[in-house]
Amino acid sequence: MRSLLNVQKKLVPDLFDVMTKRYRILQYIRLMEPIGRRSLASSLDITERVLRSEVSFLKEQGLLDIAPQGMSLTKEGNYLFHHLEEVMKEISGLKALEEALKKRLQLSEVIVVPGDSDEASWVKKEMGRFAVAILKARLKNQAVIAVTGGTTLAAVAEMMTPEPRLELLFVPARGGLGEQVENQANTICAKMASKAMGDYRLLHVPDQLSEEAYQSLIAEPNVKERLELIQSARMVIHGIGEANTMAVRRKSSQKVQDKIAESEAVAEAFGYYFDQEGKVVHKVKTIGLQLDDLEKCETVIAVAGGTSKANAIDAYMKRGPKSILVTDEGAAKALLRE
Repeated sequence: MRSLLNVQKKLVPDLFDVMTKRYRILQYIRLMEPIGRRSLASSLDITERVLRSEVSFLKEQGLLDIAPQGMSLTKEGNYLFHHLEEVMKEISGLKALEEALKKRLQLSEVIVVPGDSDEASWVKKEMGRFAVAILKARLKNQAVIAVTGGTTLAAVAEMMTPEPRLELLFVPARGGLGEQVENQANTICAKMASKAMGDYRLLHVPDQLSEEAYQSLIAEPNVKERLELIQSARMVIHGIGEANTMAVRRKSSQKVQDKIAESEAVAEAFGYYFDQEGKVVHKVKTIGLQLDDLEKCETVIAVAGGTSKANAIDAYMKRGPKSILVTDEGAAKALLRE
């Protein structure tokens, strides 16, 4: 395929510009449907006049539906988009980025989506769509799936689709009371289960605990039973955070924030803080999955993107289990520059 694409680029260079533009339009409509023309033009940074022409062409081809509430893809549009994805990855160089990143991070599978989630919020939804596809390809009946919190995982939950054939149980990977409710693992777990037509169990405990409170809570029969269920999960989907950002967001004490800064921590996941070499420099006392628990999991999917997250992804991957990574172009290029 690569040789054919190279020949076509030489003979009909404008073809790829047009294909890329129309692919981006289909991609954004698919993620945000139904969406109005003005909002779409603003998001793609093209004029309404140019977009009107492209939308008319795509509608004539039977790829778009246009209704008062906005535009959406037809069944044929979704089919075409699905089959065009791999071709566009070759054209845009994303396939080469994936292969380079697999070698750089020594991972078995890496997915790179176009764009930079630091600059465009829709890129998180695109990462979410691929994460859901990977998860669903590996689902087994009566699977227990643990999920963490955060804005990226909230986007994953939003992109979840029904899976009525299987009995699925979603659980939060850790406690999360005290964080914004929409970003808590409990909220994301419940939403993901609802969209997948599965079941869920929640864990109503604070995210950070003193030693005394921790020992007291894990002795509670209900908490102990829920923790055992969470630790039985064989599929985990999680985010990777920047250390300082996560410490502030979780309302860590000034003493803890100072320790994180002094130890030059750059990444956080599952309550562990990592420096650039992947060394754990601080651990939050939290009820939920620990790093050692992940070694028993059959599928671990890390979802994190944005140029600003490159250092965090790099640090975590040096210490964390060998996950499947779903990231974006911004983070991938920053990682490879380093």
